[in-house]
Amino acid sequence: MKPVKQDVGAPVEFSQMPYDPQLGDYPQLPAVSRQWRQPGDQWWDKQDRRNFGEPVHEQDEVLTVWAPDVYPVSGPSAIFQFSMACLVFTAFGVILSFVRPDRPAVPREYPYNGLAEHLGGEINKANTAEDEE
Repeated sequence: MKPVKQDVGAPVEFSQMPYDPQLGDYPQLPAVSRQWRQPGDQWWDKQDRRNFGEPVHEQDEVLTVWAPDVYPVSGPSAIFQFSMACLVFTAFGVILSFVRPDRPAVPREYPYNGLAEHLGGEINKANTAEDEE
């Protein structure tokens, strides 16, 4: 069994945040997502990327590596990427509509106004060429 390292990171300077009476004397830690920490062997808890005895942030559940990822994409860049994806998708659909081959056969035509009387009325009649236009 491999012994656990007792490496302790550099001391962290905690900034004074506005006083929260619900926290009491608990340290006001900076809200930094753990996804920005380097993965590897330097952590006592490799899954959550934290060391033994390290104080936990008040909102730890939204700052761990299991929380939704924080994406470092600026707003204009995200809008540009989304619009390019929409443009490519739309262009693919338009090109596909022009390239699609015609039907290999003529659509079937039924006598007596699309067999309306035989199928039970106007609602149930077969589709005709006039209906499609």
